[in-house]
Amino acid sequence: MSKCKIQGRIFKDKSKEVISNILMRNIAVKWLKQSEADLKASRDSLEAGNYEWSCFQSQQSGEKALKACLYEKGYTSVITHSLKELLRECMKLNALFKELSRDARTLDMFYIPTRYPDGLGGDLAPFEFYEREDAEKCINSAESILNAVKTFLTN
Repeated sequence: MSKCKIQGRIFKDKSKEVISNILMRNIAVKWLKQSEADLKASRDSLEAGNYEWSCFQSQQSGEKALKACLYEKGYTSVITHSLKELLRECMKLNALFKELSRDARTLDMFYIPTRYPDGLGGDLAPFEFYEREDAEKCINSAESILNAVKTFLTN
């Protein structure tokens, strides 16, 4: 019986390719779960009136969903935070991801300015600037991305 140890786990009678697929699947599942948790947190922030956080958490949800997709398909290093760039890679896997371009672009615009007082022009801090409509738009975009990724990964 052959054994192989990778990342602290011992696999018996499995090829390195099978082991790699198992590990990448586990990584993808963790990213997808976190994407779902971030979307829930975004909804919670919306209800609490923390619109800037809701927008940022939606951006995080979309980013993590797309990264889950790429990890599941064998990518080993995904280092960008741009949803538009992540989506470009996902489009190489399935052209249907192109339909999410507007959602990715929307969420990209909320990555920095929702968190930093100097990320916006003028005198308003992010918590004063963002409104319910912004948060709702971001949640809708994140939901679209997350649902598309789940559909793609289950087919």
